[in-house]
Amino acid sequence: QVQVVESGGGLVQAGGSLRLSCAASGSGFSINAVDWYRQAPGKQRELVAHTTSGGSTNYADSLKGRFTISRDNAKNTVYLQMNSLKPEDTAVYYCNALVRVGVYDYSRWGQGTQVTVSS
Repeated sequence: QVQVVESGGGLVQAGGSLRLSCAASGSGFSINAVDWYRQAPGKQRELVAHTTSGGSTNYADSLKGRFTISRDNAKNTVYLQMNSLKPEDTAVYYCNALVRVGVYDYSRWGQGTQVTVSS
């Protein structure tokens, strides 16, 4: 069973930075695409960033230039570097990993990590 765990959230002042991690654990798997989402109170979950197995990336238009997604395949970990944080970035951040086990792909969600940006 492959599990995905996010970490790195916390409280930061506006203008600060955080780096979130999305680590997959288990055996006999590889990570394909990974998405970072966020959900603020009272709002729908929104896609923040996406990376493919080949390392291509895409971002929500409003976040380009401030957020960077990257991956360390040797560690089965994907990162989200968040700079110049704003109070409106406050949300629970989730990662969703498409993992391959054998010839099958499975979607795995983490439990989320809280990011709070104070003004």
